[in-house]
Amino acid sequence: MDLYLKVRHAHFQDGLSGRQIARDFGISRDSVAKMLAYSEPPGYRRTAPIRRPKLDAFTSQMDQWLAEDRSRPRKQRHTAKRIFERLRDECGFDGSYTIVKDYVRDRKRTGKEMFVPLSHPPGHAQADFGEALVVIGGVEQKAHFFALDLPHSDACYIRAYPAANTEAWLDGHVHAFAFFGAVPQSVLYDNDRCLVARILPDGSRQRTQRFSAMLSHYVIRDRYGRPGKGNDKGAVEGLVGYGRRNFMVPIPSFPDWHAFNAHLEEQCRKRQGDVLRGHKVSIRERLKADLAA
Repeated sequence: MDLYLKVRHAHFQDGLSGRQIARDFGISRDSVAKMLAYSEPPGYRRTAPIRRPKLDAFTSQMDQWLAEDRSRPRKQRHTAKRIFERLRDECGFDGSYTIVKDYVRDRKRTGKEMFVPLSHPPGHAQADFGEALVVIGGVEQKAHFFALDLPHSDACYIRAYPAANTEAWLDGHVHAFAFFGAVPQSVLYDNDRCLVARILPDGSRQRTQRFSAMLSHYVIRDRYGRPGKGNDKGAVEGLVGYGRRNFMVPIPSFPDWHAFNAHLEEQCRKRQGDVLRGHKVSIRERLKADLAA
C-alpha cells in the first residue's frame, strides 16, 4: 500500500509522468498504470469495519478534539501523544499509545483536502518560477528558473535568471515560444506581483502594464490559480521539481548564464525526445496537437 501511495502522489500531486515514475521507483510502466487506476491493490477490499475494543468508546472524543484543532494555530494542535495523555488522564483510557497513534494518523490523513486529477486539453500551458543553487563564473549563487509546461503533451521549457523579475518573466515566455515554435492559447499562472498588480473584489486581476502588453502581443489568454492553492497548476509545479532534481543535481557550474541556459535548453529537448520515444505515437500526436491548437 505504501508504494501505491507514493506512486499516486508522484503522479497526481507532483505531476510526474508514468515513464519518470517507473524509472524513479524501479517498477514497470504497466505496474505504474495499475497503481494510477486503483487507489489500493485490486482484490484487496475490507469487508467489515476495523474493531478496536479498547478504543471504540473514545473515538468520538478524539474526533471532537481533532475537529476543534482545525480552528486552532498549527503549533497548538493535538499531537497523537497529547491525545493519548488526555484520554488516559481525563477519560480513564487504559489502552496503548500505539492504537491511539494509528487512529489519529488515519483521521488526519482522511481529513486532508483531496484533489481530482485535471484533464489537460491541447494548446494550454502553465508557467512558474523555481529556485536552485548554481555556480556562474566561479560564484555560487541562487538561480531563479522560469518553467513553462504543456501538460497535454508533457513538453517543457526551462530557463534560468539571476532574479525572478518582470524582465525574466517576459524573456522566459519569448524563449519558450521560440523553443516550441508556437504560442499556446492560454497560460495558467499564480498571482505573482510581476504579473498581477492586485486582485479586484470580483476576483479578476489587474495586470501589470508590461505583462498585459505581452499578452496582447501574443494574443494569449491568462488564467490564474487560486491564492495559496499550488495544486491548481500541479503540472508546472511538478516540472519545477523535476528540473531541479534532474537538471541541477549536482550543483551546475557554467562560465556564464548563456552557457547555463544553452545546457538547460538541451536538457529540455532531450527530455522531450525521451517522452516521444517512450510513448511513441500517442504523445507525439499530443505534442502536435499542443503546437497546432
